[in-house]
Amino acid sequence: MERNFMLAAIDLGITNIDIVFHQGDTYGHVRLPANGQPVERQMEAALNALQAQGCQPAKIAVTGGQYRRLATRFDAVEIVGVSEVQAIGLGGLALAGVERALVVSAGSGTAMVAARGRDCTHITGIAVGGGTLQGLGRLLVGTADAPEIDRLALAGDPNRADLTLVEAVGGTVGRLPPDANAVNFGRLARQPLELSQPDLAAALVRLVGQVIAVVAINAARAEGLEPIVVIGHLVDLPSLRRVLNEVAGYYQATIYVPERPGMGTALGALLWAEGL
Repeated sequence: MERNFMLAAIDLGITNIDIVFHQGDTYGHVRLPANGQPVERQMEAALNALQAQGCQPAKIAVTGGQYRRLATRFDAVEIVGVSEVQAIGLGGLALAGVERALVVSAGSGTAMVAARGRDCTHITGIAVGGGTLQGLGRLLVGTADAPEIDRLALAGDPNRADLTLVEAVGGTVGRLPPDANAVNFGRLARQPLELSQPDLAAALVRLVGQVIAVVAINAARAEGLEPIVVIGHLVDLPSLRRVLNEVAGYYQATIYVPERPGMGTALGALLWAEGL
């Protein structure tokens, strides 16, 4: 059977447009802001970005939340729609270089996919993700800019906002050390405090990262899968990766963030379409 060979794929996300294209023996990646534009405008921007890279494919794989709104052709380009579940699963496996994993797509929200080769199944998802970080960041530290929240968080102490286990129960619980947090933002629940932007940002990142990590660990163990591979632009942030690693250590789990995690879903769409 003749293999369907494509040159590019586009992931139309809520926050970002990710474009992956063949670049010799490797893959190029371009990231654009979605800016809440209609899907047609996002496609125009993506095609212009591809053209700027010297790539003008006649057929493109498209995934993401809005791909279903597209017709089978956009101008002169044939559109091949790819399920986000398939794209997330295959992209995570490819970036991690493994055949089986729980692939977590940490974008504006978070989706979790059991990926066993080309067999990819949505297991669960949570509404906590990068959108949560940005929205609460605007309220708590006065900015929705993710890199700025990250910079602040790396300089802060989350325990100035959180209650630790030793404070809540007097010591350890299971594998958790006494300085692990017991209640996110619990110190603020007890009394009003004037906390610095870095401390609030650190507590916010910890909250978001812990929720994602704990749900992912439980989902992976329920599916009998290891490792947990996390893709998506949320894990571009070092402060978030630090939290994931901390939680993985508590529960003796393997959470792996590959290089260029933001290209994962678009890469998976390309690989899926080429295998049809």
